[in-house]
Amino acid sequence: MIIDCHGHYTTAPGQLEEYRKRQIEGLKDPARAPARGSLRISDDEIRASLENSQLKFQRERGTDITIFSPRAGGMGHHIGNETTSRHWSEICNDLIHRICRLYPGNFVGVCQLPQSPGVPPANCVAELERCVKELGFVGCNLNPDPSGGYWTDPPLIDKWWYPLYEKMVELDVPAMVHVSASCNPNFHFTGAHYINADTTAFMQFLTSDLFRDFPTLKFIIPHGGGAVPYHWGRYRGIAQDMGRPPLKELLLNNVFFDTCVYHRPGIELLLEVIPADNILFASEMVGAVRGIDPETGHYYDDTRRYVDSIDWLSAGDREKIFRGNARRVYSRLELREADG
Repeated sequence: MIIDCHGHYTTAPGQLEEYRKRQIEGLKDPARAPARGSLRISDDEIRASLENSQLKFQRERGTDITIFSPRAGGMGHHIGNETTSRHWSEICNDLIHRICRLYPGNFVGVCQLPQSPGVPPANCVAELERCVKELGFVGCNLNPDPSGGYWTDPPLIDKWWYPLYEKMVELDVPAMVHVSASCNPNFHFTGAHYINADTTAFMQFLTSDLFRDFPTLKFIIPHGGGAVPYHWGRYRGIAQDMGRPPLKELLLNNVFFDTCVYHRPGIELLLEVIPADNILFASEMVGAVRGIDPETGHYYDDTRRYVDSIDWLSAGDREKIFRGNARRVYSRLELREADG
C-alpha cells in the first residue's frame, strides 16, 4: 500500500467557486450573499470531478490512499472576517467528507481550519473537533500566515497558538503547515509564498522550546521542507551557534517532511539529508505543477517515479516512506483501518 499524505480537492465542480464568489460579493452587498445550505453539488458531479483526475492518477501511478483536504490556495483566510472563514471552512470540509464517504478506500479527510487574521487560533478548536470526531478526519492544515503574505500574526511558537495545539495533542492529530494564496505582490503563491512558509515554520521551530511544552505535537512541513534540506548544514550550524540541541534531538521527533519535490535530484537530496523516519510520501496531485516534464516525458508531480528510481534506498526505508510513517504520524489512520 502507498499512502499519499498531501492531496487537495483542486478539481471541485464550478458551483463551489461560484458560491465563494458570491460569498465574497456579499461582504460588500449582503443582498448578493448566498444562503447557508444553498450550495448544490450532486454525488455524480463529485464523482465526475475525481474520476478523470485524482482517481485516474492514483490508478495509473499505483498509489492507494490520498490524505485529502480542501484546495490550499482556496482557503483564503485573509478574505472577509472570522464568520466568513468559518462558513467557508465548514462548506469545504463537508465536501471533503462527502468524497471520503463516496470513496472510502481512496481518500481520508484532513480539514481546513477557519482561521482569520488577528483572530485567536483557539477559535478554530470547535471545527477541528467536529471534523475529527464527527467526520472522521485524521489531521488538519494549519496556515502560519492567515494574512495572505504579510505575516501579521504571532509566529507558530507563540503561546497564541497553544489552545489549538492542546486540542491537536488531545485528539492525536498532526497539522500540515500550509499557507493559502498570497495577496502580497512580492510573493507568487505557489512558487515563493509556499516555500517561504515551509522554511519559516522550520526556523521558528528551531528557535523555540515548543516541543518541550508539547512532546507529542506533530507537524508535516510540505513541499519537501522548502529550503530546509538544501540548507541543512546552515540550520545545523545556526542551532549550534545558538547553543541549541542537535536538530535530530530538537525537532525530528515532531517535525516531518513530504516528497512534493518535482525532480529526481531534489528527491535524492531529500532522502540523503533527512532521515527516512521523517519523510512521508506525497505528490500533491493535481496541484501546483500539473504539466509534463519535457526532459522526462512524465508528469512533474508523479513523485512515486522519483522515489522508485533511488536504487540505494533500502526496502525498510522505502516501506517507511510509502506507508509506515504516514500511519505513525496520522495515527488515526490506524483507528480508521481498524474500524473499517
